[in-house]
Amino acid sequence: MNAELDFEKLGGLIPAVVQNASDGEVLMVGFMNQEALSRTLTGGYVTFFSRTRQKLWTKGETSGNRLRVISAATDCDRDTLLVRVEVEGAGLVCHRGTRSCFTEDLSWIATQPAAAKETL
Repeated sequence: MNAELDFEKLGGLIPAVVQNASDGEVLMVGFMNQEALSRTLTGGYVTFFSRTRQKLWTKGETSGNRLRVISAATDCDRDTLLVRVEVEGAGLVCHRGTRSCFTEDLSWIATQPAAAKETL
């Protein structure tokens, strides 16, 4: 699978969107290099490349909230992954102790589109 993906657009990395396989909730987004993808596919648990620490890390290796891979798919440009997972442990994926990293509500965008355009 590695040879089929375009790691060059982002300097050797691809975004990996992590989705709960049972309910479709988007849990987090991380980045993978070829080695992280290989470990993910062979080991069965999501491994990312940390851009700040410049090293591989398997999600949940210290907290126990591991992400077991159920399936994976690529987008049409072959430069982004969607990884469907089962969350092990307490089910808290985010380092803030929540089920998903996507908890910051931007509902004001829908009610104030002009302000949103200026802010973003």
